[in-house]
Amino acid sequence: MSSSEGSGVEALIHPSSVAVVGATPRRDSIGNVITLNLTSKFRGTVYLVNPRYSEINGVRAYPSIKDIGQPIDLAVIAVPAPLVPSVMREAAEAGVRAAIIISGGFSEVGESGAKLEEEVRLAKGRVRVLGPNCIGVYNASTGLDTFFLPEDRMGRPRPGPIALISQSGAVAGAILDWAARRGLGIGVAVNYGNKLDVTEVDLMKHLASDPSIKVITMYMEGFKYPGEGRRFMEAAKEVSARKPVVVYKAGRSRSSRRAVASHTAALAGNYEVYSAAFRQAGLIEASSVREVFDMAKALATQPLPRGRRVLVLTDSGGMGVQATDALESLGLSVPELPEAQRERLRKMLPPLAAVGNPIDLTGSATDEMYRSVIDEVIPTDSVDMAMIIALMQLPSLTVNLANYIIDARRYGKPMVVVSFGGNEFMAKFNDALDEGGVPVYATPDRAAKALWALAEHAGRVGERRE
Repeated sequence: MSSSEGSGVEALIHPSSVAVVGATPRRDSIGNVITLNLTSKFRGTVYLVNPRYSEINGVRAYPSIKDIGQPIDLAVIAVPAPLVPSVMREAAEAGVRAAIIISGGFSEVGESGAKLEEEVRLAKGRVRVLGPNCIGVYNASTGLDTFFLPEDRMGRPRPGPIALISQSGAVAGAILDWAARRGLGIGVAVNYGNKLDVTEVDLMKHLASDPSIKVITMYMEGFKYPGEGRRFMEAAKEVSARKPVVVYKAGRSRSSRRAVASHTAALAGNYEVYSAAFRQAGLIEASSVREVFDMAKALATQPLPRGRRVLVLTDSGGMGVQATDALESLGLSVPELPEAQRERLRKMLPPLAAVGNPIDLTGSATDEMYRSVIDEVIPTDSVDMAMIIALMQLPSLTVNLANYIIDARRYGKPMVVVSFGGNEFMAKFNDALDEGGVPVYATPDRAAKALWALAEHAGRVGERRE
């Protein structure tokens, strides 16, 4: 990537000035929602462009982007598709560094749209273009928000160490809404649509160099142009050596591949080929959108393990069995602890407790029992990771257990917690763990997949270093 290309992608995600072309006071229109988003939240300079108005919501409006007369990092274009080529020519003449084309009606609708898209390509000059047919960029730390979905319909997540790159705008919006309702921090989200210019490769490379991002997540439908797969593989191999990349590939079945083609004009291709390529490139593949973020939470907050041995600590024998099944089905192990360690555990736990691994504290479990086992086992060479299952229905457990678990982060080993139910104690317990940097899951299989992701990434990083 050239320096000019790099600066252009930087301007897409971290601009200091934005011009909204197609700004309008018409309530609930796309241009209106984007205008309100940026004028109320963006921490830079916002210019509004619409020849029909001299001012919009009390902010001056310009007839053309060329009339602004100030340096513009990013143009957000929300006008009918036939007008976009002329707007792009004006943006290029005005020295705009990057543009997001929100407008649809291009290659995704067929031959006539593809011709119009080619006109835009010829008109854009040196401007880096995201889209068309996209909802653009959300940057939680700067207030850049071109997602034209009102906040009462789509919540905005808090800043966080996870980035999202999505080929689908609707999926991106639903993910952000879901994340906001669950307190999951997503610092940057980008929907790239038809990728006339900027692709997942450009975005991955940029996010790999962003120190605020620890994990890159991707929703992908397919490649569109010749050679894209090879370029993607090369970039993914480079990026995943620096940061974990979790990807969910849609369009796995024959019928869904037809849907992909009509959605973003992409070619879904053979799923097995994609899956093999992801693994070869060092990407971590998820089987659902929810699984993407289950794994991303752990990758963003936990250290990498040195091996694949897991301590299962529980107050429910049944949950311990489920955890063991889930872990071992993923190629992780739940080894029996050494006899000397089991003997020490027998002395500190009630007679009915099972001390082999899983360690079952039974229904008599207390906060102190959990802490005793954590301090006895996690720092030793017996295990590399821990899954702690705490069912807060037991009256002997308190929210203070979260502090004991958080304190164990000092041992430098990854930990995940399973907390299943819906009472108020559980909610407080879960919130405390989330704030303390320990990921919580509702079921053992989800927690197991998060530990698997940590082990997989550790293994792949280790392979590259050897």
